[in-house]
Amino acid sequence: ANPDGEILHFVRRTGRAELDEHAQPVNMSEYILSMNPTSDQSREETIETLLGELKRDLPGVDVEIDQPLAHLISHMLSGVYAHVAIKIHGDDLATLQRLAQQVKGEIADIPGITTPVIESQEFVDELHIVLRPEELSYHGVSRAYVAEYIQTALRGNTISRVLEGSRRFDLVVRLREEERTDYFSLRNLLIDLPDGRGRSKLEDVADFPEGTTGPNQLMRENVRRRIVVRCNTQGRDLGSVVADIERRIGNRIRLPEGYFVEYAGQFESQRSATLQIGGMAMVSLIGVFVVLLMLLPSVRVVLQVLNAIPTAFIGGVAALALTGQTLTVASLVGFISLGGIAVRNGILLVTHYFHLIEEEGEDFTRSMILRGSLERLAPVLMTAITAIMGLLPIVVGGRKPGLEILYPVATVIVGGLLTSTFCEFLIHPGLFWKFSGKDALRRAEGEQSEEEMLR
Repeated sequence: ANPDGEILHFVRRTGRAELDEHAQPVNMSEYILSMNPTSDQSREETIETLLGELKRDLPGVDVEIDQPLAHLISHMLSGVYAHVAIKIHGDDLATLQRLAQQVKGEIADIPGITTPVIESQEFVDELHIVLRPEELSYHGVSRAYVAEYIQTALRGNTISRVLEGSRRFDLVVRLREEERTDYFSLRNLLIDLPDGRGRSKLEDVADFPEGTTGPNQLMRENVRRRIVVRCNTQGRDLGSVVADIERRIGNRIRLPEGYFVEYAGQFESQRSATLQIGGMAMVSLIGVFVVLLMLLPSVRVVLQVLNAIPTAFIGGVAALALTGQTLTVASLVGFISLGGIAVRNGILLVTHYFHLIEEEGEDFTRSMILRGSLERLAPVLMTAITAIMGLLPIVVGGRKPGLEILYPVATVIVGGLLTSTFCEFLIHPGLFWKFSGKDALRRAEGEQSEEEMLR
């Protein structure tokens, strides 16, 4: 721990287990840093300084920075730890690497993105064993027979299990460590020939070409080999960054036949989720309109109630702009919640006006509207203040890790409640007075007619 520094403490994790949902090789490490809130430097300044030192002291190492939760969400959505993933599909790895370098060079100077990183798929030294068919026939052995011998020698073969108390251990037979890693010892591996005809060395039936290489890992998607160029956004909204990347690659990169580019990452899920949320919001709005039309006397009154939605959305958009945030799926969820709260307040106010006219015999006058507004002021203010006070800690501490989803939701709701509550008693009473006189009189006359019929 370093209580006086810009970073209080950090935790490192190198690689992840093969069966982990976010498996990683051992050539990848994650550092989770805890920033010092009392430091003189801002978070952005600390990160910029740290990146500069890492690039200077660790040449050839790719460094990416993101929030822990957003980091894992990106991997779950696209299989890549980044906001934007540019997947290049094709057959030849060398061509894919060349195209990836071109893409990285073209998008590196786009404002609002971090340094692009190419997925690690490099050629490394390998030991190739090439079986000779004529020698296999001469010795009377098959390819599968020799391959099984080699696999047992290098990887091992489980022949039994050893019991030790309640625990079980596999008994594996294979070559000793020094023989498995020695090139010449493997050439002298003895293979039993069929029918007890003795043994033969592996080099008698196979060639060992020198200088052979192969990719360190094979990444495929939909049965096609692919390589990924990934980057994160910084100071810009995801949608505009992706639009610039698509435009830059489409205009400047010429792909060979059989190769294509696919875009993935958080923006992909954001795009589809935005369409789904927009469609469901329209269906909900139509349903609310129909229900209100059944309860209220005219379309004019229903539109006055729904007028609370844009007044609330203005505050939500302003809050996002003031806090430097962009429109995301989380903020869209906040807008939907905000719209429901704003419409509910409008229903409470308008129905109370009609209650005063129908039940208490008030005439449609300014004093009636003033009385109804004042009587509904306390309940609406209590609801708004309670919600704002409950969400305010999230808004104040929204930059902390773990609040990536709640922060935009809380920001939208708090900003929208401020404007909608203010407009609820400044605009809506005037609208009701200006446009709903006939509806109020018709409602009052209808009540009187029903009372006379009951008598």
